[in-house]
Amino acid sequence: MGRRDSLSLAKVDWVMVLLYAALVLIGWSNIFAVTYDPQADQSIFDMELNSGRQMIWIICSSILLILPIMVIDFRFYESFSYVIYAVFLLVLLSPFVLGSEINGSKSWVKLGALQIQPAEFAKFATALCLARYLDRPQVKLNQLKEQLVVAGIIGLPAIIIILQNETGSTLVFSAFIVALYREGLPSWIPVLGLIAVALFVLTLFVPQMYLLIAFSILAVVAFAYVMFNERTVMRKVRMTGLIVGALALMAGEVSGVNFFINNILQPHQQVRIKALINPEYDPSGFGYQVIQSKIAIGSGGLSGKGFLQGTQTKFDFVPEQSTDFIFCTIGEEHGWTGSVFIISLFVALLARIIYRAEQQRTPFTRVYGYCVAGILFFHFTVNIGMTIGLFPVIGIPLPFFSYGGSSLWSFTILLFIFIKLDAHRSQVIGRTLYT
Repeated sequence: MGRRDSLSLAKVDWVMVLLYAALVLIGWSNIFAVTYDPQADQSIFDMELNSGRQMIWIICSSILLILPIMVIDFRFYESFSYVIYAVFLLVLLSPFVLGSEINGSKSWVKLGALQIQPAEFAKFATALCLARYLDRPQVKLNQLKEQLVVAGIIGLPAIIIILQNETGSTLVFSAFIVALYREGLPSWIPVLGLIAVALFVLTLFVPQMYLLIAFSILAVVAFAYVMFNERTVMRKVRMTGLIVGALALMAGEVSGVNFFINNILQPHQQVRIKALINPEYDPSGFGYQVIQSKIAIGSGGLSGKGFLQGTQTKFDFVPEQSTDFIFCTIGEEHGWTGSVFIISLFVALLARIIYRAEQQRTPFTRVYGYCVAGILFFHFTVNIGMTIGLFPVIGIPLPFFSYGGSSLWSFTILLFIFIKLDAHRSQVIGRTLYT
């Protein structure tokens, strides 16, 4: 392994550590606010409340972050990244044998009183494997072979998770596109993905016939442009083929959205799509959660109702408010000001991770840093988007904030592995880690 891992605490990025601590502690106080009963003599340390149990998860997380920073050699993560990936693939299979079903998802393993979701830990394992593979000098992401290998690394755990009926955790794996794009993935691939997503969402709100007419008009305009501006016959034929192909793909996607929703998605997933389109259509049914969430956030106004004073929170109007909808508590009790403050903390953490990633001397740590940023950004954006009705409810936690041991532990490990690697960037010479 080469020279011993001698870490000076002065080299640790304490800005990231402090931002992490602030988010965890503020999240803890808001978990207490969700379950607080003014008629009872309750404490944030009460083990009968989610806040008391979250305190245990926080203490365990503190122990977990000590391991990657102070104990485990920084070179371990690159040397054993493939092994870590393989081990967590096996762990990911455990719910099929030992799992219990929660909210329609068989992705949890019950160990006594403790429930663990292996899908949460597969994220950092995949990030390490991806970083190790892209660290090889011969890997060029503009080559189809390398793109297929990378797709396999990301897709294998994603397929296992989707088979456990855990759609939200599966979608998180799309966040790795951030790291791939930074490392040279052709821009047309993420652009094509964004167009496909935009068309899917647009089809939910605009009648299909209107979209097909609009596409046809655009195709005619594009065809006319090609005919008048391209000089050679071969260029005209090639561009016309591209236009026809693009029109066929867009029309096919638009036409297939209804079939996908009605025949592929499961009933609870169909309900979430309906709640996104028009939650007011069934305010006491599938639209209830989103409507109550928006009421809670909107009622906070500019400065909020005050800590422990949220009425929507206090009377349990919003389901899953300690987990998926924890941001409602911020909006109601601390208002627009508190919401902006929390968002600013997340943005500051993401910016710091990217800044540090760009300072790395090896692709391994840089890629891993961008994977961390991509995963946190996806969770942060989608979770808050769910609470205000911009995204369908897919059941993913707000990092460091939501109640639960699996999510807090996995995000802690994910972040602090990067902090550990970053603290040793001065020990790296060229592309050689072991100096």
